[in-house]
Amino acid sequence: MTGLERLSLNQMTTKNWSVAEAVDGCVRAGVPAIGLWREPVAETGLAAVAKLVADAGLRVSSLCRGGFLTTGEPAALDDNRRAIDEAATLGAPCLVLVVGGLPPGSKDLPGARQRVLDALAELAPYAGERGVRLGLEALHPMYCADRAVLSTLRQALDWAERFPAAQVGVVVDTFHLWWDPEVFAQIGRAGERIAAYQVCDFLTPLPADVLLGRGMMGDGHVDFRPFTEAVHAAGYRGDIEVELFNADVWATPGDEVLATMKRRFAELVV
Repeated sequence: MTGLERLSLNQMTTKNWSVAEAVDGCVRAGVPAIGLWREPVAETGLAAVAKLVADAGLRVSSLCRGGFLTTGEPAALDDNRRAIDEAATLGAPCLVLVVGGLPPGSKDLPGARQRVLDALAELAPYAGERGVRLGLEALHPMYCADRAVLSTLRQALDWAERFPAAQVGVVVDTFHLWWDPEVFAQIGRAGERIAAYQVCDFLTPLPADVLLGRGMMGDGHVDFRPFTEAVHAAGYRGDIEVELFNADVWATPGDEVLATMKRRFAELVV
């Protein structure tokens, strides 16, 4: 097993840092890769961020996020094409897709899922032409109504396998998948389809805003090393992102967060 040389800071873990601050923090901490988010990239400027990351010698492990495709509106396709272009400019091998929940007032779950598949048929070739892979991220079922009608790794693979592996893969995220009794079998099935591997812990009790229940590794219920062994056995050799949405972590100085992240990653993940 390889170790810290595969560690990536997902920018959301240090949400209060700008892109420049996150890049500088990674350099100080010896973290070799960063997962970027579109909104802070836009604030700094796409070309400026691409240069900043390259000059720092960092890899971009992924760009978050595209998706929100369940409305079937042309504007969503246009925004995802822009996201693909941004990922290509940044050298991100994967654009993470959060596919979207039910449109307001709708109860048509099968229809929402079909609209995602229809959109993927439009977007997958576009991504492939630009050297970017779409990463389908299955979210925990509690987010099905409002964020992702894609809830299991099996379902993500069923969708991804309709397209070439170079165009559409899957994201293995421990927070969203740790509960699934099929998860390790499906990781084995995924093989080359694994486009990104993200880690953080599942906390209980969940906060009132369930988006913020992602904890530092070791603070919750996830056993990480079996996940790492499974994705390794499946052939994944890419970066391992630490992605936290957590108000307490965001209130902690970024350098302290990275120091804890490195220690826990070495102790629990690899």
